[in-house]
Amino acid sequence: MTREVMEYDVVVVGAGPAGLSAAIRLKQIAPDVAVCVIEKGAEVGAHILSGAVIDPIALNELIPDWKEKGAPVKTAVTQDEFLILTETGRFKIPNWSLPPLMHNDGNYIVSLGNLCRWLGEQAEALGVEIYPGFAAAEVLYDDQGRVVGVATGDMGISRSGEQLASYTPGVELRAKYTLFAEGVRGSLSKQLEARFNLRDGVEVQTYGIGLKELWRVDPAQHRPGLVQHSQGWPLESKTGGGSFLYHLEDGLVAVGFVVHLNYQNPHLSPFDEFQRFKTHPAVRGTFEGGTRISYGARAINEGGLQSVPALAFDGGALIGCAAGFVNLPRIKGSHNAMKTGMLAADAAAAALAEGRSWDTLSAYPEAYRQSWVHEDLRKVRNVKPGLKLGMWLGTVWGGAMMWAETIGLKMPFTLGHGAPDHARLKPAAETPVIAYPKPDGVISFDKLSSVYLSGTNHEEDQPVHLRLADPHVPIAHNLPFYDEPAQRYCPAGVYEVVRSEAGEPRFQINAQNCVHCKTCDIKDPTQNITWVVPQGGGGPTYPNM
Repeated sequence: MTREVMEYDVVVVGAGPAGLSAAIRLKQIAPDVAVCVIEKGAEVGAHILSGAVIDPIALNELIPDWKEKGAPVKTAVTQDEFLILTETGRFKIPNWSLPPLMHNDGNYIVSLGNLCRWLGEQAEALGVEIYPGFAAAEVLYDDQGRVVGVATGDMGISRSGEQLASYTPGVELRAKYTLFAEGVRGSLSKQLEARFNLRDGVEVQTYGIGLKELWRVDPAQHRPGLVQHSQGWPLESKTGGGSFLYHLEDGLVAVGFVVHLNYQNPHLSPFDEFQRFKTHPAVRGTFEGGTRISYGARAINEGGLQSVPALAFDGGALIGCAAGFVNLPRIKGSHNAMKTGMLAADAAAAALAEGRSWDTLSAYPEAYRQSWVHEDLRKVRNVKPGLKLGMWLGTVWGGAMMWAETIGLKMPFTLGHGAPDHARLKPAAETPVIAYPKPDGVISFDKLSSVYLSGTNHEEDQPVHLRLADPHVPIAHNLPFYDEPAQRYCPAGVYEVVRSEAGEPRFQINAQNCVHCKTCDIKDPTQNITWVVPQGGGGPTYPNM
């Protein structure tokens, strides 16, 4: 069966903050331009997960009357707290000692998924075509090697690779320019970086894994507008990370935990560190008497300015978290994602107005370098590299770097990140085993009950979207050297080592559990796992996340 072909001026891959902002901006500038957005989630917002406290600077630029139009941005930050946790105690850092960059004055606590749903409505009202449930599985090139669009994945393929009665070939979406807004570690973005050497001359990207739950808490525990972050327990000092508690409207509290993926101990389980964190005496009371509503996880770009790749290539560009614009110390990236989508849209609209197509949108990276996004990242570029000193010294270093920027001292150097995250693990025999407490089912929970709350669903009879380059590596190499860390770094119970009655180990992939966090693609020590899109519409269905 031949594939249907659909022609557009611009195709956007991914209906997140960057992709939707790009689509909206295009139609604002050039109403007659044909714009299509495809989204692998079953609906816009289904795969969106973030804290989230947003800086509204980009939203103000994109849709100045967003309040009048009913944007789901309601809870202004009213109180900031930053805590250092010990195993049983807490120490509150005075707000006056924190660099102004860390303050949340003028910011809002939101559900980023709901904000994206609203942005999708604004885009459609302008004439943007949005197709949820269609996963971009292939980049299309012409005979000159230029990007000319993408193709969605075939539907109705069995796990063994056979065409079922429901088989439907993918659709080719061809465009003069294609903007890739896949989010962190996008499968096509990864291919584009390699094909066009986009990472030449820049630092490796480094990542974290963020885990999040949404709770409806006892009204006595609810403090709308409170933003609380912490460092310290339960992580040991050589492992970077921390927590957040954000009190939204309607009795809701978002709680999350981030572990930097350059951790060294293969016995560490980010999921279990998160569950353990919630049992701390300073935290537990918030959730006692409450109800856990949802759970999810996703990777986070943490490399910052020095890890941003070349952004444009013949026929396309990377925008948002596909390129990595997160400001790690501020724990914010949505404003930068939206703005880079807008900058790319400006460049594409100008090119189309000149009758151009399939060339390099060089105006986009030039505009980025002159934008407040670049300045936002420049000010904090030396914070993450300083964490190599350990949490305590690294935090002091980061604070000093941000205070220096505040008083106008621009540091004349940019530090590197060193080895990529997957190369940081030490052998299991050289690291301590971590004994995690059994979940109590009240405050702490197991992985499978958590995945259930994520609404994750994949058609079981489809090809496994977690591909092993060598199926022997997990048992032959990773198990003896690292006690197969995929069992622990995956926050959804996708990977297991099961043993036969004779005690022989076997590596099992429960692909139907996958919440699309991409951690396995990042942290596997031999880079043996490649995450690709499953059949469209599969994955989590996050409500209010």
